[in-house]
Amino acid sequence: MSLFWRIFGLNALVLGAATALLLWAPVTVSVPVLLTEAFILVGGLAVMLVANAALLRLGLAPLDRLTRLMATVDLLRPGQRLPVPGAGGEVSELIRTFNAMLDRLEHERATSSARALLAQEAERRRIAQELHDEVGQSMTAILLVLKRAADDAEDPLREELRQAQEITRDSLDEVRRLVRRLRPGVLDDLGLVSALTSLTQDFATHTGLHVVRRFDTDLPALSPETELVLYRVAQESLTNAARHADAGRVDVSLRREGEAVVLEITDDGRGIEAPCEGAGIRGMRERALLAGAALHLTSTPGTGTRIRLTTPSPESSDHVRPGPAA
Repeated sequence: MSLFWRIFGLNALVLGAATALLLWAPVTVSVPVLLTEAFILVGGLAVMLVANAALLRLGLAPLDRLTRLMATVDLLRPGQRLPVPGAGGEVSELIRTFNAMLDRLEHERATSSARALLAQEAERRRIAQELHDEVGQSMTAILLVLKRAADDAEDPLREELRQAQEITRDSLDEVRRLVRRLRPGVLDDLGLVSALTSLTQDFATHTGLHVVRRFDTDLPALSPETELVLYRVAQESLTNAARHADAGRVDVSLRREGEAVVLEITDDGRGIEAPCEGAGIRGMRERALLAGAALHLTSTPGTGTRIRLTTPSPESSDHVRPGPAA
């Protein structure tokens, strides 16, 4: 039934019921109209308007739900759909078309996000390689020159050269740490558990926070893209806990649930406001789309934050496989 005939039918139902009441009700209208008759007529009109409004509200409820979803839909939270009413017509076709449009938009968003993230990882790899090969080697050479100069120098110049050595050595360690953050080589060489162990150890050393790790060893085989997504989400979560949460303890767990892998990071910080999701959290949602994973964030101000990333099983997951980035 089309929207026009649905509204026409609802109005006809109300008007027909009002006409039937006028035909069979023991009520007459005098000329001039008596006060009691006026009250009856106004009351009947009010009842007719209320009944008409209620029926229209019921008939147009699918359009109200569609409007609310259109105003609140977020492509970073896939799966938001409206049930299609059983009766056919324009409203059902409109909802069906909107759901199909969301399918296309979510697929295109996931594809474009995957291309952008893979291009970003390629750029990270290039910068990390240049830092390691160019800056790292140059600073190593400077250390050797300073060591030879300090061995041949007299006091107090020797002490100054020793201090320069320590500053250069600290800078070299910082460069190496940046290289590990840009491209975790241990992830490619030793796997996800070793990479997360190294990440949490480095995080605890540089921030002073107490980090508790619980990693399963019987994890199912994961694709390189999924392992990288898990690592980056853990990295971003730890960074947020250190910079914004004012936390004292962070729990990091990686466990198997059936054929899926669940990463969970919980801190005891101050939490975040529900409507306030910054670039870091939205970046994690983008990365979750790359692996076809589900990201859930639970936070109450003053009680900490929990981030849970659930990857699909390797057999059922349909990872986005974009072409080479332009």
